[in-house]
Amino acid sequence: MDTKTNPIPPSELIINSDGSIFHLHLRPEQLADRIVLVGDPDRVTMIGKYLSDIECDVCNREFHSITGHYAGKRLTILSHGIGGDNIDIVVNELDALANIDFSTRLPRETPRVLTLVRIGTCGGLQPWSPIGTYVAAERAVGFDGVPYFYANTERVRDLPLEAALRSQLSWRIDGLRPYAIPADPELTDRITQDDIVRGITIATCSFYGAQGRSLRLPLADPDLNAKVEAFEFDGRQIGNFEMESASLAALAALLGHRALTVCCVIAGRVAKNMNVDYKASIVGLIEKVLERI
Repeated sequence: MDTKTNPIPPSELIINSDGSIFHLHLRPEQLADRIVLVGDPDRVTMIGKYLSDIECDVCNREFHSITGHYAGKRLTILSHGIGGDNIDIVVNELDALANIDFSTRLPRETPRVLTLVRIGTCGGLQPWSPIGTYVAAERAVGFDGVPYFYANTERVRDLPLEAALRSQLSWRIDGLRPYAIPADPELTDRITQDDIVRGITIATCSFYGAQGRSLRLPLADPDLNAKVEAFEFDGRQIGNFEMESASLAALAALLGHRALTVCCVIAGRVAKNMNVDYKASIVGLIEKVLERI
């Protein structure tokens, strides 16, 4: 169906009776151009305390949104829950709010570009990414399949990096191939400046097996983490594991938005240590993003 001339049907673009989008429960006028994404709904409440002139505070399932102002900038703070499947919901619905006329169900003629910065937590994989380090996903690698359900992903993927991954990792996971997406360069420069480390981030489809954790189930490739730690491409190493950066970068790029993920390392995967009281550690990262977004 050509969505440029034919209205998007109700089964595809689901609008609630109050005029809000299906999962996020936001209406188009409640969305700012600058969006801070976090996984935990409670973290939205924490960041919301930095905002003034609160316009809305909306909750539905794991999706919690607050729109207000910080230092003269209109921001939406939004929680996405865990995993790339939730990112697929969030990015598509944010784009619908920005770029589809809900009254006609047709795309708007002039696209609106959103700036999306995700603040997360992660596991560090290198000596230079110990607990407490702030790491930016200059390139995001997906150990998931979210973008492959959309057409023409080659135009936003880093194909040489993907080839290096398959080669250096001696890829053994059947039915899954890693993809790689560069973050928006200008946004990366603005957010990282000189105090957030840049590197390659891997976003996995699970917290346990895909990140090399084995409790009672054996791993298909027990050596994968060691190969990930040794990987190097274009002067960059893989600095950390998390679960959302790649699908966010991919879908945002495909839709014409700008996106970046920055994380606070709370688990040292090489040192085998963990900071379970990490919430105070992430405050500094939140404040940097609010100032720079």
